[in-house]
Amino acid sequence: MGATVNVNGRVFDQEHAVISVFDHGFLYGEGVYETLRTYNGQPFLFERHMRRLRTSAGMLELSVPLTNDQIDTRFRETMRTAGLLESSGREAYIRILVTRGIGELTYDPAATPNPSIVVIVKPHVDPSREVFERGVTVALVPIVRNHPGSVNPLIKSNNLLNNALAMQEAFRRGGFEGVMRNYKGELAECTQSNLFVVKDGAALTPPIDAGLLPGITRAFLFEVGAEAGIPVREAVLRDADLFGADESFLTSTTREVVPIVQVDDRKIGAGIPGPVTLALLDGYRRKAQSLTHARNAALKT
Repeated sequence: MGATVNVNGRVFDQEHAVISVFDHGFLYGEGVYETLRTYNGQPFLFERHMRRLRTSAGMLELSVPLTNDQIDTRFRETMRTAGLLESSGREAYIRILVTRGIGELTYDPAATPNPSIVVIVKPHVDPSREVFERGVTVALVPIVRNHPGSVNPLIKSNNLLNNALAMQEAFRRGGFEGVMRNYKGELAECTQSNLFVVKDGAALTPPIDAGLLPGITRAFLFEVGAEAGIPVREAVLRDADLFGADESFLTSTTREVVPIVQVDDRKIGAGIPGPVTLALLDGYRRKAQSLTHARNAALKT
């Protein structure tokens, strides 16, 4: 099943959804985005994603002209056309993009007074069961994460060339994901996800000031860990911490918690998904189901 796309309030199938070649999101990569998925038909952690969207946009001095309620309406209109409302029994992948808009060939924001807003909806596809049961291999790539003084990784920008080049290198080396360092040689994040290592029963993840995107799932896992009695905290991590970890995993909105069992040709721990990783995955899924069930119940009252 293809995607359904809402372009500035009009819904199209993927073959007919277009945006102007003079949109500055296309010309210069000036824009921000968020990716969500549904559980029980409800966009999960919607308010947190919208808060990060507005933070990213603010760092570009880009306005988001819709309220959260209006964005929610656009999601649901597009999901309805796609046949992916909560009654369908299928979950949705949702991406919202806000760009600088259409204007002349200039960097001057005054030339683009009307931002473009695009919502892409398609059926959500989970990683295979094997990914969670056997774990994945990642590649530690030489491409350095953007310096905060260039394109700040705190911005969830449509300009993803840094990530794309790193992921393409990981693909060439047979990796499910690519692990990136920052300019100081510290571990930062993966190309499309956040990184955790497990040592002595605690799940450790690089701090935000290591130069990484503050992942919504990453932050949510601190809450999941607290409920499960598993310490989850930030720590400066280097290559040796990853290679010497008892376990490792990555987190993202669409992948949840994925065990990492090998980095290039080196096994992590026992080379199988570990108990802390699996407990956090289970806790994450339980909490996601509980929160969205509650959301559905609230909407029906």
